[in-house]
This record gives sequence, structure tokens and C-alpha cells, in this order.
Amino acid sequence: MNTLQFKPEGWENEITRLNENNVKQYYNEGNILQGLVKECDEQYNLYIKFEDGLTGIMPREEIEAINIEENGLPRVNLCTGKVHKFVQFKIKEMTNNSEVILSRKEVQEQALDWVKNDLKEGQIVTGIVKNIRPYGAFIEIGGGIVGLVHIEDLSIARIKTPYERLKIGQKVDIVVKSINRETGKIILSYKETLGSWEDNAKKFEQGAKTTGIVRETEKNKNGIFIELTPNLVGMAEYQEGLQYGQNVDVMIKKIDNQKKKVKLMII
Repeated sequence: MNTLQFKPEGWENEITRLNENNVKQYYNEGNILQGLVKECDEQYNLYIKFEDGLTGIMPREEIEAINIEENGLPRVNLCTGKVHKFVQFKIKEMTNNSEVILSRKEVQEQALDWVKNDLKEGQIVTGIVKNIRPYGAFIEIGGGIVGLVHIEDLSIARIKTPYERLKIGQKVDIVVKSINRETGKIILSYKETLGSWEDNAKKFEQGAKTTGIVRETEKNKNGIFIELTPNLVGMAEYQEGLQYGQNVDVMIKKIDNQKKKVKLMII
């Protein structure tokens, strides 16, 4: 898999050092920059403070290219919700009174072109978890572009909530599972980045003792599935009283590489 780097907003919390000496260079080169929003005024314009007394102003119409109303403007909550958060932007215009007009919209338009023309299924991209729902997690992969990873694509071991794998604000590598070029809808997968069955099985030896997490106790009375790693699950003989999510000490009885199965004994 090829790794593509189009970093999402807030990645590494990097802030572009913008001052009178480099602002024209960034403008001419069309660089994607990043800053921290300090304020939102009554007209829902955003303000970003830089060095040397420079102030970046992002007009409301330049904040968003994706989630906009019929009037062509982003919703009010999308504007106010950016305060104290990192945003990416390009320099749209320079004024004569130490003010710089910024555009996040232009970054999103570039990101949309990237999705439609360059992003490939199977590629690994960097992302930040923006929201978590019972059915999956929404992850920004760059320029405000957000994809969905369904709960079944978070790990081989079955989990009840995405919170067992991810948390909001977490930085992750994520695989592009599918892309709808017309709508821009992106489906992602996390479990491929956690290593193959073989990779994870190599971490354990027959006869070794370790700790696992109990899974699916009520569905299979013939045995209890125990997660050793997010992408490696073994089975132990059924025991009463064990609860989902409980940590248990186990011994590795057998690792069957041909059938990709691990037999465990609870100790």
C-alpha cells in the first residue's frame, strides 16, 4: 500500500509562522498553512493572530466549501465551532493595513479535487478522529474531508463500541476502502493497519502466558473468544461468570498457522 500525505487540520498542532517577511512568499506559492482561530465576530468571520502584529481574517464565505447553506454560506455553528481550533487556509489577499485575508474554502476545494482525481482505494492516509457514533467513527483525512470507518472495520475482534478502539482527537493511519467519485463519500478501514493475523501471531509463543480481553461470551457456549490483540483472537473453553470486556490471564495452548487459529487456556 502507498502512503499519501495530505495532513488533516490539527495534525501535530503545527502553526505556520506567518510574518511580514514571508507572507508574500506564501501568497505567491499558494501554500496550505495552518493557524489557531482566536475569535469569531458578529458576522461570523474568523480571526487568526500571527507575528509582527499581523491579523488573519477569514470571511464567513471563505470558511467552508462543503457544508454550505442555500445562500452559499456555512452554517453559523460551523463558524463559531472553529474558535480555539486549528484550521488550514491559503492566503487569498493582502491588505495595506497589516491584515491578511484567508480562505479555508480554497483548501477544501483542493482537497475535493484530490479525492476525485488522485486518492486511490487501498492507500493509507493520515487522519484525526473527529466524531464517534455507535456505528463507527468519522475521520478527517485532510482539508476538512471526512470519511467514515464502520465499527466492523475497526478490528478483527468484535467490539460493542468504537470507543474501544478510538478516541476523539486521536491521530491514526487509515486505509481508503472505497470512494464515491461523484458524491465524494469515503469509506475507511482501520483494521488493516493493525497488522495481519500472521504478524500478530508472531508476538506469541506456544506455552506462553499473557492477558487477553473476553469477547462474545453469550453467543458461543462451546468456547469463549478472547482478544489477544485487536487483530488476533483465540478461543478458550467456556467458563461461567466471565463478562464481556473482562481481562483474563491465559496460556497459549496452540498456534495453528495453517488454519489461523489460536487455542487458549484460562489460568
